[in-house]
Amino acid sequence: MPYKPKPHYGGSRPSTGFKPNSGSKTASGARGQRSFVRQKADDELNINEEIIAPQVRLVGDNIAEPGIYPISKALQMADEMELDLVEISAKADPPVCKILDYQKYLYQQRKKAKEMKQNASKVVIKEIRFGPNTDEHDFQFKLKHAREFLEEGSKVKATIFFRGRSIMFADQGEKQLLRFAVELEEFGRAENMPSLEGKRMTMMIAPVKKKQ
Repeated sequence: MPYKPKPHYGGSRPSTGFKPNSGSKTASGARGQRSFVRQKADDELNINEEIIAPQVRLVGDNIAEPGIYPISKALQMADEMELDLVEISAKADPPVCKILDYQKYLYQQRKKAKEMKQNASKVVIKEIRFGPNTDEHDFQFKLKHAREFLEEGSKVKATIFFRGRSIMFADQGEKQLLRFAVELEEFGRAENMPSLEGKRMTMMIAPVKKKQ
């Protein structure tokens, strides 16, 4: 969904969703400040009157002279630009702020987080299966496919199935998986040691990023 500009929080801030409480409070310094209550999501920042520090460090493209300003001056500058004063780093001393369109900033940040989450969920897992007594030819054949999967960016789940009494060869199966990981170390990194669950033993191998 494309970004739809919303009324800014600057100027008289008529559409912020803020609800003034009765009375007022005075921040440190001579500036009088009204008390506002705004329901914020976890990813939202303090903006405008929510910023209680007596002075802030202004940075960003909208600031001709970055530096430390009294909060009253910073709010005035945001009003004049019809933008919002946004507290980017509240733990800094003084807090770091930018003057920008907060709704647009929030939209872009959420869009970026959504894209990162989608990309993370697109990890493909390819499974390579063999038995505890797989012969050398078959082992090399499966190794070749595992290399191809790792080179294309997929994870490889190496699985050894124990049928019937073959569970007696669990130690041999573990050795095969460890050898499998060693043979692939140029292309992938084992995320765990071989793990036996029921009648199958598995190990996950993730692709390694090649140096540029």
